[in-house]
Amino acid sequence: MFKRRSPKVYDDDDGRVIANMNLEGMPGYNPDRKERKAAQELDLTREEKRAITGGALKAAFLVVGVIVGAYLLFILFCLFIWLR
Repeated sequence: MFKRRSPKVYDDDDGRVIANMNLEGMPGYNPDRKERKAAQELDLTREEKRAITGGALKAAFLVVGVIVGAYLLFILFCLFIWLR
């Protein structure tokens, strides 16, 4: 159904870097970095993982609660004031 496009290949591209964007003063600047390294794994205990998960769930429930509460207030406003 859909054709996958192959990436363009340029004849004059030899892979050299013309302008290095690892500049002093820029976010993420590291004078020793030559290439991106994979994110380091965190050594978390079971209690720390549980605390992180619990905090994320509390934050998600708070956001959902505010949205549902605003929706319910709007419905109550419509029923008892606006559409009376």
